[in-house]
Amino acid sequence: EIKRYELKYMVTEEQKAKILRAMEPYMEADRYGRSTVRNIYFDTDDFILARHSIAKPDFKEKLRIRSYSKAEAGSTVFVELKRKYDHVVYKRRVGVTEREAVDWICRGKSVGMHEDQRSREIDYFLSLYDGIRPVLYLSYDREAYRMRDGSDFRVTFDTNILCRENDLSL
Repeated sequence: EIKRYELKYMVTEEQKAKILRAMEPYMEADRYGRSTVRNIYFDTDDFILARHSIAKPDFKEKLRIRSYSKAEAGSTVFVELKRKYDHVVYKRRVGVTEREAVDWICRGKSVGMHEDQRSREIDYFLSLYDGIRPVLYLSYDREAYRMRDGSDFRVTFDTNILCRENDLSL
């Protein structure tokens, strides 16, 4: 499980340059460096998950399939259940092929990966939201940095943010 605090800000290119200069003595590009993050988000026909999230509750959750490159049927992608409670983000993710992810989440077909706790939690989430389906593609170019001292603190910059409600594939 990934557990972290997230703070998000919109910054200008000038502000980003200043932040990078200030970070330089303490931070370095992380192992992912620069990548394009691609996501398919899921919701119900009446967008109950999105509407709940907009209400800013103490607890919220969402389901997505994520890849860090253009995904083909055999590419590894991540099915992620992201929950936020009391300002702390918890992510449960399962790495599967793109074909397995689509069969599992969109078609309800078990493909033999439902043996661990993470998969069972995702299955339970799916059982709670009848008719969950892909609703949004979101991608962005990400620059990721980590502390040189090895601590868990990270800073990421996302640019070229694109979304669409059709052609929902990675």
